[in-house]
Amino acid sequence: MLAQRTKLFKSSGTAAARAAAKAAADAGMEIVDLTAGEIWSDLAPTIRDGAIEAIRQGLNRYTDTIGSMELREALARKVSVETGQLWLAEEIAVTSGAKQALFNVAMALINPGDQVIIPAPYWTTFPAQVQIAGGTPVHIDTRGNGYVPRIDDIRRVVTPLTRAIVVNTPGNPTGAVYDAETLVAIGRLAVEQDLWIIFDECYAPFTYDGHRHHPVVSLVPEVRARMVIVNSFSKSLALTGWRVGYLAAPKELISAVKGLQSHTTSNPNVVAQHAVQHHLRDGDGTFEARLRGQLKAARQAGLAALSQLQRVPIPEAQGGFYFYLDLSSVLRPTLDDDHAETSDDIVSALLAQAGVAGVSGTAFGDAVGLRFSYGIPPELLEAGLERVVRVLNAWI
Repeated sequence: MLAQRTKLFKSSGTAAARAAAKAAADAGMEIVDLTAGEIWSDLAPTIRDGAIEAIRQGLNRYTDTIGSMELREALARKVSVETGQLWLAEEIAVTSGAKQALFNVAMALINPGDQVIIPAPYWTTFPAQVQIAGGTPVHIDTRGNGYVPRIDDIRRVVTPLTRAIVVNTPGNPTGAVYDAETLVAIGRLAVEQDLWIIFDECYAPFTYDGHRHHPVVSLVPEVRARMVIVNSFSKSLALTGWRVGYLAAPKELISAVKGLQSHTTSNPNVVAQHAVQHHLRDGDGTFEARLRGQLKAARQAGLAALSQLQRVPIPEAQGGFYFYLDLSSVLRPTLDDDHAETSDDIVSALLAQAGVAGVSGTAFGDAVGLRFSYGIPPELLEAGLERVVRVLNAWI
């Protein structure tokens, strides 16, 4: 009845976790929801003022399909500063969030049968979009190396069908930050093997404890002709609902993205575009600094609570705003067979026994992982994680 491609994907695992939390709350349970990949924050004043200005000016007409020229010029300046290389407006496309940017890239780059290397655990949308485009995700297990892929493992799975490598740093769900040495090796491999790098850096502003985000093109400039930078303002400005993302790529790819987007969403929301443009022009970094401070404090409080875990390793949480737990030490064989329980069971137990919602690692290709967001108010975070510790320490 439905198109065959619908069998290739299902609803996002993170969306399902949010839905389960809402259902429990609607049923009368007191729930601490640690599922959402967003930061609880007021609007940046410059975003608010820019949106109001757009409304007062009556900006209700189409912009260019891939964003207004003014915004793309501002984004080109931003990417130029961040990478140390000159970027032009014609190398920028504005999208309805980073998810659309990634979808555009998948549809513009991947042919049926192409293979795309995706380190695991991975954000659930990466493989889904590859499959929608007709490609095949090829996963590399990073759990034994601090959730950062080893270059030898990547090289081992490269075949004549390999088209691209997805690099997500700081990583969702793990919070791992790729070191410069690893990024250099990936960049050189991409040049050597004529591969594309899809570089998702949506969590770039948030790194901790001496870890630093490195744009791969800054380390290996020659990869620029084979690389796409994907970013958004959903995390950096706490604007998940506004849906403003962008990509930076060679002009030919931007042209293909423009053609595709003209037949899907057309231009992103014009009021949101104007608000972001206003912020890029008038923002002084104060809001971003406050947001980073908020997350840094939440991370410290959360790690203090999680330090009471007896059998589960304390997550490093190098970047982003997630705690990613390795539950392998508390999982056990079931009574019926020799298969190990998965993190799904613990997620269900935490929801029922502690009133805390998290996202099972099975959503990210990892049967023993568990993701908690610390983007929520600190008092809720600490209360929720204390309940988590109590249940996990009793899990035998």
